[in-house]
Amino acid sequence: MKPLKEEFLEIVANYQGILHKVNHIYFRNETDREDNFQEILYQLWKSFPGLKNRSSIGSWIYAVSINTSISRIKKDSRIEYLENLSESLESIDTVKEISLQEDLHLLLRAIHNLNEIDKSIMLLYLEEKSYDEIAEILGISKSNVGVRINRAKGLLKQNLNHLNYGN
Repeated sequence: MKPLKEEFLEIVANYQGILHKVNHIYFRNETDREDNFQEILYQLWKSFPGLKNRSSIGSWIYAVSINTSISRIKKDSRIEYLENLSESLESIDTVKEISLQEDLHLLLRAIHNLNEIDKSIMLLYLEEKSYDEIAEILGISKSNVGVRINRAKGLLKQNLNHLNYGN
């Protein structure tokens, strides 16, 4: 059996993509993302010894990451969102990738306009989590997940139309 610290570090290495995705959904500023990343790691470490079901690590990481991000936003209302993600566009080398990146940027901007719970739901939905998994991670009913996804899709469509056409 691995020591607790070694097991934790291995899990974080394997699932760090989740942390980055959550950060990009909630924070536009690189400094805020870095600060929140550290806070998520701290919260994961604090709760790791009490994690009973090691088979649902991905769900646990999503839940801790989302809850930590929402708590940070609520606690620190001074966080300012930046309107561009130019630093992430610097490494793109093809026109197709630029187009995909621009589409992703518009989608992220539209998602940023949703409330915190709907941001979480759409992140998990885009990660192709089932309604059951989303409900478990967020602690809401499966039917509420379905209703909120449909509502959020409508809002995203409106937000994307507004961002694309300035309506």
